[in-house]
Amino acid sequence: MATLLDPQTDTLEDLLHRLGDVSPARVRLFPSPGTAALDDLIAHNERPDTRVCEWVDGTLVEKAAGAYESWVGFILGGELYIHLRDQDLGMIYGEAAVLRILPKVGRAPAVAFVAWSSLPGAKPPPRSDRVPSVVPDLVIEILSHSNTPREMARKRTEYFAAGVRVVWEVEPDTRSAVVYTAVDRATPVATDGELDGGTVLPGFRVSLKAVFDRAGRTEA
Repeated sequence: MATLLDPQTDTLEDLLHRLGDVSPARVRLFPSPGTAALDDLIAHNERPDTRVCEWVDGTLVEKAAGAYESWVGFILGGELYIHLRDQDLGMIYGEAAVLRILPKVGRAPAVAFVAWSSLPGAKPPPRSDRVPSVVPDLVIEILSHSNTPREMARKRTEYFAAGVRVVWEVEPDTRSAVVYTAVDRATPVATDGELDGGTVLPGFRVSLKAVFDRAGRTEA
């Protein structure tokens, strides 16, 4: 796992590489990288004129997302909600919710499912907890053009280190997905395939084609 920035020896290149070779345009310079506290993240994300940031080793990093990616995430989240309305297995967070999955890492997946059995008292965290220490059971990431392979690899490492059980990475360009059940265990899902909730979300299945047809209004 990457460590905090060392202001004595690290360069900007070191920082960006450590964050996953992300674009410097996504890294906030205030507070100084490596010094941002959780309260700084909360204050930033609650401003009305800013993009949602994730919190990575004391650095605020803008979440990579576009309008189309958000729409695809909303469709998938909607399908999950319909399933959960019939089977009350847990709750869903959307792309604006930053979850503190590790002591120095707060991530904001496009969609996150948390089973009631993973939450104290089987209830949502209180509203006053702006960045709850919650580890999802299922994470959905909708890949954006500014996401790098190294960034996504780092995210997967963090998710599974924290205790996430399944990660779905959805690729809008190819209308496909990859299902990870461990850092080194991946199953590709083709355009004509389905995402299956398995033991994490029993009974849930959704067609990738149906999701992307709906996103582009190309269904029959």
